[in-house]
Amino acid sequence: MTLRIHDTLSRQRVDFEPIDPGHVKLYVCGPTVYDYAHIGNARPVVVFDVLVRLLRRLYPKVTYARNITDVDDKINARAQESGRDIREITQETAAIFHADMAQLGAFPPDQEPRATDHVPQMIAMIEDLIAKGNAYPAEGHVMFSVPSMPDYGRLSKLDKREIVAGARVDVAPYKKDAQDFVLWKPSDPDIPGWDSPWGRGRPGWHIECSAMSLEHLGARFDIHGGGQDLIFPHHENEIAQSKCSLGGDAFAKYWMHNGYLMSEGEKMSKSLGNFYTVHDLLEEFPGEAIRLLLLQTHYRQPLDFTKSGIAEARRTLDRWYRLIEGGADSKAQVPEGITAALSDDLNTPLAIAELHKLAGADAGAFRAGANLLGLLQHDPDDWFKWQPPKTTIDVDGLNDAAIDALITERTQARANKDFAASDRIRDELAEQGIILEDSAGGTTWRRG
Repeated sequence: MTLRIHDTLSRQRVDFEPIDPGHVKLYVCGPTVYDYAHIGNARPVVVFDVLVRLLRRLYPKVTYARNITDVDDKINARAQESGRDIREITQETAAIFHADMAQLGAFPPDQEPRATDHVPQMIAMIEDLIAKGNAYPAEGHVMFSVPSMPDYGRLSKLDKREIVAGARVDVAPYKKDAQDFVLWKPSDPDIPGWDSPWGRGRPGWHIECSAMSLEHLGARFDIHGGGQDLIFPHHENEIAQSKCSLGGDAFAKYWMHNGYLMSEGEKMSKSLGNFYTVHDLLEEFPGEAIRLLLLQTHYRQPLDFTKSGIAEARRTLDRWYRLIEGGADSKAQVPEGITAALSDDLNTPLAIAELHKLAGADAGAFRAGANLLGLLQHDPDDWFKWQPPKTTIDVDGLNDAAIDALITERTQARANKDFAASDRIRDELAEQGIILEDSAGGTTWRRG
């Protein structure tokens, strides 16, 4: 089956033709680890997780790289505000990110390079750019010379003349051109820095991904992905650095970008203060419900994100999990309609519509199709027992162990033909939102 994707570079839907059909490689920009990830940060994680699942179904080997930015001015500022060690902040935040994304059902990447582990590679690339006339030292900085890149702006479709100094780029007296951007900058004694030919300093954001993708995927790889907000300047600058250093055919063959998340008609962002963190949402909802909501809209389209939408997605999953409670063939094949939908530029809404059609038919095929989307990954019993992790336990102690104890007591009451006691326990549990389901194999329960 032919995979078709929308290539941001060409602005066209194209047949995906891997550089090496035996080994597909993709790179996705990962988090800057200074704070909890907001739900907008989670969208590319979920989107490209589905893409990787599909690629692994279509090709024999896939290498998925997603970086961690652990040196950045936002991290430095957070450390100064909090009085905490920078490494402590980045390690803790990265761990929370990993845990939160796992709750959304996302597989970890095959390679997860950290910026601080690749500074020598960044310095080497910067030296190469200087030698080739594409960069220049200036007052402890190293700047990339945008005029040296003839087709700069090809990805974003911006004319260089449109980039107004002070509007889209920082104004600095040491720049030869207002469009030029930082590859290296000096570090004060109280912030991270590395020795370099231009003095103690740290890399600019853009050079990090160029160096890390080269190290882990090589000079030429298949797909570079990320959020729409990264097209300019980040991805545009990555292209300029990499192609000038490595040659015209280097870097990503295709580019894919997911759309914005919206909140009541406005782009969701930390700067606007209209965002939810994934960590906070996971205190209210199971991660798979959040994942389903993110997949119900095509990845390139804006998504108006609401808590009521998550609640509805959870109700959908409740219905789906009931369909597989009796078991599903683990060897069942993914229905062709699901694969075809995802092969059409990752059309997850169509794939979900196909799942609705399959509901109530072959449970094995239904679950296999859902698994390709990263859904129905839990045991049904565990799904229905989920509760918010910070929910205060009732005075009666109705945690999982207490519920199991009451069910055991009820089972014994039924065996003793004490049906009044049996009914009383059932009613008490029902008042707490615990639904019992009796079968020949015993009694199971779920939270209603």
